[in-house]
Amino acid sequence: MSEDRPLTILCVSSYEKGQEFIRTAKAMGCRVLLLTVEKLRHADWPKECIDEVFTMPEELPLQNLIYAVSYAARSQTIDRIVALDEFDMENVSALREHLRIPGLGLTAVRYFRDKLAMRARAREEGILVPEFVHVLNYDKLREFMFRVPGPWLLKPRSQASGIGMKKIHSQEELWPWLNQLGDQQSFYLLEQFVPGAVYHVDSVVSEHRTAFAEAHAYGTPPLDTSHHGGVFTTRTLPREA
Repeated sequence: MSEDRPLTILCVSSYEKGQEFIRTAKAMGCRVLLLTVEKLRHADWPKECIDEVFTMPEELPLQNLIYAVSYAARSQTIDRIVALDEFDMENVSALREHLRIPGLGLTAVRYFRDKLAMRARAREEGILVPEFVHVLNYDKLREFMFRVPGPWLLKPRSQASGIGMKKIHSQEELWPWLNQLGDQQSFYLLEQFVPGAVYHVDSVVSEHRTAFAEAHAYGTPPLDTSHHGGVFTTRTLPREA
């Protein structure tokens, strides 16, 4: 934050969340702008902490989003862009790269949003991951299914939780699904299904160091909840464990 003007933060969210971040940024003396979808213009935002609200249509193409934010930047300086929801991270990283604003760019964000990129990087670093293959080359897919016992999971690379996943039990079952996907096939991976409890760790990393981390366990694996119904639950694990 310079002496002559406050830091301006553009918050981007397609969902109603991030209110506490907005309040904290304002309390720190920042100028806060909010870009959200039109239907959330009058949602429960902390309006006293927001200097200006911009809206966009749902499913706005990235190129149009870049046009819109670039137009807003003609009349005001934007110092930082923050995604308030994980589904906005990729668009925000593209905005940062286009406007040359500090923060994670597209390549770095892929390690947090692209299941193929994160698994490949984890394996490079010696972290155990299930066997997987990119849904791209059919010979490699056949070799994978011959080598790795089923069932397998057909996963979209950029969704969250169990959204869009299909459990595949045989090679014959896979090909009709790929025919349905058509040109979208390369946006998927095929992964060994490993049954058992599912855990997640939420953390804050600053300057390459973990500033905060909290471990949790799902009551039921997200894949089961999204496909078979039930109540989605998660619990914080004992901090001394």
